[in-house]
Amino acid sequence: MRGFITDPAGRAGLRLNEDLPEPAPKPHEALVEVRAYAVNNDEATLISRRPDGWRPGQDAAGVVLRAAADGSGPAEGTRVACYLDAEGWAQRVPVPTHCLAALDDAVSFEQAAALPIAGLTALRALRVGGAVLGRQVLVTGATGGVGQFAVQLAVAAGATVTALVSSPERIQDAQALGAHRVVTSLDDAEATLGPFHLVLEGVGGDVLAAAVRLVAPGGHVAWYGNPGRRTTEISLADFYAQGWNAHIVGFISPHPEQTKGEDLTILARLVADGRLTPHIGLVLDWTRTPEVFERMAARAFRGKAVLTVGG
Repeated sequence: MRGFITDPAGRAGLRLNEDLPEPAPKPHEALVEVRAYAVNNDEATLISRRPDGWRPGQDAAGVVLRAAADGSGPAEGTRVACYLDAEGWAQRVPVPTHCLAALDDAVSFEQAAALPIAGLTALRALRVGGAVLGRQVLVTGATGGVGQFAVQLAVAAGATVTALVSSPERIQDAQALGAHRVVTSLDDAEATLGPFHLVLEGVGGDVLAAAVRLVAPGGHVAWYGNPGRRTTEISLADFYAQGWNAHIVGFISPHPEQTKGEDLTILARLVADGRLTPHIGLVLDWTRTPEVFERMAARAFRGKAVLTVGG
């Protein structure tokens, strides 16, 4: 079986191994033939930190080749999206059935592969604010991997969404996601921003501090991203502006022990219904996976990178 492993001598720290052992699924695991997988920004860090021979890959989609022996999960032949801990960048992979979601035929493998980590993070971060119908919601990093889903899901939930983007060139992208208002800074005194019932914060640094000052009394900040490991200082006084008794939740992508299939199914159904559209900025044959990291570092595309798996 073919699949990628970590190799410091390889391009982007990867090597396509031509002779991996065939998977041996546990009773609660289905064997999935991978048709597409997505690459996340943080996976570059994972690759650099893992030992030689480690097998990366968390977001994938494909077809069930063999159903789980314990009778759980989808039947053989079902098209599925998969949330994995690792090993997804290969031709076949065993997947716990609670990490699978059956796909409608209207959802492509490329769309499904883009959903797991980014989509689940956005969905669960949105729930930090409870019911957001009619509420003001701020999404920072709004055209990023998680941000694109956060904007669409908040709009679908009935919120009035303000999107923060990094440059004027991204304003149109955020508007296309459904944002009601798009800004490039939170520090403009004339912008009259907030107060926000919920902030979905994916930037960190000074943006986080500025966002805290815009939270409504009793509001919430779901902080899920900090690219570049930016640091900032937040004091109690930052909450005095308007965010009395607001709180910050350090939100990390779904814990390995959490059931993911149900929420992944929700996301897949929203895609099938046309209410959620993954923004895919790059599609390549899977043998070109190392190239993706070079393009990501050069910021050569926007949206998710998806690799399609052939023989």
